[in-house]
Amino acid sequence: MFGKLSWSAIPLHEPIPLITCMVIVAIIFGTLLLVLLKGWAPYLWKEWITSVDHKRVGVMYFLLGFIMLLRGFSDAIMMRSQLAVAYNAPGYLPPDHYDQIFSAHGTIMIFFVAMPFVIGLMNFVVPLQIGSRDVAFPTLNSVSLWLTASGVLLVNLSLGIGEFSRAGWLAYPPLSELSFSPGVGVDYYLWSLQISGIGTLLSGVNLVTTILKLRAPGMALSRMPVFSWTALASNLLIVAAFPILTATFAMLLLDRYLDFHFFTNELGGNPMMYINLIWAWGHPEVYILILPCFGVFSEVISTFSSKPLFGYRSMVMATMVICVLSFMVWLHHFFTMGAGADVNGFFGIMTMIIAVPTGVKVFNWLFTMYGGRIRFTTPILWAVGFMVTFVIGGITGVLMAVPPADFILHNSLFLIAHFHNVIIGGVVFGAFAGYTYWFPKVFGFKLHEGWGKAAFWFWFFGFYVAFMPLYVLGGMGMTRRMQHYDVAAWKPYLVVAALGAVLILCGIVCHIAQLVVSIRSRHRLADLTGDPWDGRTLEWITTSPPPVFNFAVLPNVKGEEAYWGMKQKALAAGQLAEEPIYEDIEVPRNTPTGFVTAFFSTITGFALIWHIWWLVCLGLLGAFLTFVRFAWRNEDEYRIPASEVARLDRERRRTRSAVIASGSIE
Repeated sequence: MFGKLSWSAIPLHEPIPLITCMVIVAIIFGTLLLVLLKGWAPYLWKEWITSVDHKRVGVMYFLLGFIMLLRGFSDAIMMRSQLAVAYNAPGYLPPDHYDQIFSAHGTIMIFFVAMPFVIGLMNFVVPLQIGSRDVAFPTLNSVSLWLTASGVLLVNLSLGIGEFSRAGWLAYPPLSELSFSPGVGVDYYLWSLQISGIGTLLSGVNLVTTILKLRAPGMALSRMPVFSWTALASNLLIVAAFPILTATFAMLLLDRYLDFHFFTNELGGNPMMYINLIWAWGHPEVYILILPCFGVFSEVISTFSSKPLFGYRSMVMATMVICVLSFMVWLHHFFTMGAGADVNGFFGIMTMIIAVPTGVKVFNWLFTMYGGRIRFTTPILWAVGFMVTFVIGGITGVLMAVPPADFILHNSLFLIAHFHNVIIGGVVFGAFAGYTYWFPKVFGFKLHEGWGKAAFWFWFFGFYVAFMPLYVLGGMGMTRRMQHYDVAAWKPYLVVAALGAVLILCGIVCHIAQLVVSIRSRHRLADLTGDPWDGRTLEWITTSPPPVFNFAVLPNVKGEEAYWGMKQKALAAGQLAEEPIYEDIEVPRNTPTGFVTAFFSTITGFALIWHIWWLVCLGLLGAFLTFVRFAWRNEDEYRIPASEVARLDRERRRTRSAVIASGSIE
């Protein structure tokens, strides 16, 4: 009745997973108890869990990413500390558990930290920047979020029920085939990523449609902010690349469940084809993550340099060139497979060429800062730290694009250092820059600057202390995924790397402290104008936080920096423009469709992992009936009367007028 599930799936004989599970369960139940005792449950259900407002969906994405950052970083701490003590010793992590940890770390950090961070920022900011009231498909947006959360839940269930994959974060066959991984670990990996991957694909379709079809009057593509351009490029890549991932995982699932032989070593299977397909998705994925962060840095540097972005058109061109070229470099991930000099040479050259548009961006950011009145707030510290760190990562990437060099460095810690150089220095720094920059727009008050700067410096120096030694170790011949070692010369570098991880942990603690202090001081840090940074794009024209309909009247865009032009005109006149004519606004109703669909998706995924076939049928039926119920509902929108729209907008305009009268917008 319960398939492969039995009491032996609970790790009663493994203290580390068992204690971790007990702590997580205690935190979850403690949080639920607090919510119930405080009476917050109805509010959370009505205003957040069932919300289809793109702003709240974006916040929940980001919150999900931050929670999983804590989970993924705990794996990183364990790996670094294990290697610091594992010279001529077994350390404290058994090989089987260590393999699960590095597999879970990579999976969580890419799919459930970086992706939610980036998609959360795009969800919140893009509709506001392009002058839209919401995304094109609000309910689909909620479904995307909760399907991602479903994947998160399945990954974390593997910690206490069964096991996780030991085949690395990309699950290469034949190691991920049944003959080498007969347990449920690879199944947890595959089903969690299949479910969350569908959510990501739906989100990509939604945001591409939103950007192409819902821009404000007058906002031609040539007038879109750079962040919206990078979001468009990123989501085009999602739409093109994620079906490859879905199909690849589907074939591996068929191998495991129905004895197909797509990637086996026998009966015509070819494991190398899996690696070819997974990297045809995997390298565009790097740019799916980094391109929106490039957009974040463009907005931050322009705003805090008090200048228009240098070379706007070249920035847009560079973004779209990267979008195209990202599909032409994937083979550099397996130069050692024996494809031949011609193939390796082509992909090596293409990998070097894709560095050119990235270099264009770096020079444009530097020229934007040159001659500007730079305000060294926390967001621009993240931007400057990114430029220094990312350039180093790019240089090491170009080095590895040379096939002979890659033959030496392939699968070494040099590769690990390069990858983290790009992802931490680019994506994580970008996510935190965007988080700090747009936080007052989301919640109506700024984050504490002191704690924010402390978090930056801990992350910045922590990164260098943690990963620069890995470049040296890679050059010394240390390969990745080693649970212990017997080379004395490696140990000092691994101890230093572990200390770097501790510094990064201090940075995370500073983020938490910053949030707590900021909430306590929210009245002092309040943003009353909606424009705390003297911004240049349309999201700063509305209140902080924005109303559910975003804009009382859709803005009429007349230049590349739409809001900056309006603001300068108002400052010159000493007052805001004449009061517009208000109309009723239709807003989509909240719906539990996304949450309920994810609930049944989780049940289906768990049942498929453990081969509980009756539960699979029940889960699929529940998900189907949820969509049928949603399709048949009579009222999917409600109307906000013009009088209420006018009241809210007049309050905003009174506050703005007072600020203009004082002579400045802070």
